Amino acid sequence: MQLDHATIVTADLDAARRFFVDIAGLTQGARPPFSVDGYWLYADGRPVVHLVEASAPDPSLRAAPRIDHIAFRLESAAEWQALLARLRASGVVYRTAQVPPMAPQEAAMQIFVALAPGVAIEFVTALHHAQP
Repeated sequence: MQLDHATIVTADLDAARRFFVDIAGLTQGARPPFSVDGYWLYADGRPVVHLVEASAPDPSLRAAPRIDHIAFRLESAAEWQALLARLRASGVVYRTAQVPPMAPQEAAMQIFVALAPGVAIEFVTALHHAQP
């Protein structure tokens, strides 16, 4: 089994799309003609993030607990450094955290970005990729 995609419902559809395309490096691609506006954003040829325009909020539909965040793994130092450069150039606020090693996994470095209230995006890479 593998994760197919994550869906984010947002009132600011274009800002979310810009973040995922301009900062995260996903590619906007084909999307079926649903009755609600949105975007499908692709990584490695697959639509991994679905953005959907929020309609009038219905508080009775808010489930608890909710998904806290989604995470993207970067597999190289070059990808990690390019992400950091895009974050800094755009002025996006982020925080970092280090994950201690736990055999067989090596230590990792994380970046967290608050996309919107209640929606966090994580980027993670092996610690040795995050070293300058």
